[in-house]
Amino acid sequence: QVQLVESGGGLVQTGGSLRLSCAPSGRTFSSYAMGWFRQAPGKEREFVASISWTGGTTYYADSVQGRFTISRDNPKNTVYLQMNSLKPEDTAVYYCAARLYNPTKRASDYNYWGQGTQVTVSS
Repeated sequence: QVQLVESGGGLVQTGGSLRLSCAPSGRTFSSYAMGWFRQAPGKEREFVASISWTGGTTYYADSVQGRFTISRDNPKNTVYLQMNSLKPEDTAVYYCAARLYNPTKRASDYNYWGQGTQVTVSS
């Protein structure tokens, strides 16, 4: 069983930056693709970014392309989401997710989820 723990959320002003981290507890995430999703109040969970086990393949939502960067440090067993040029519409709970093999953009493809970390961008 993979348990994921996110950290790094908080309150930031428009145009600011945050870096989210996600680390599994209980085991390494060898062979796992990782994804970040977010859910704003009253909205469905949406895809943000995903990355392959090797880091060689990444996908981004159009809304964050060019502003967010997903990366991973496998020796440290951690995946990151660097968020720059934040906007109020980025306000949401951000979730880390894991699945074996290839990264995708569908939340239903992911087997393991963290509890989420709140990101609030003030205008």
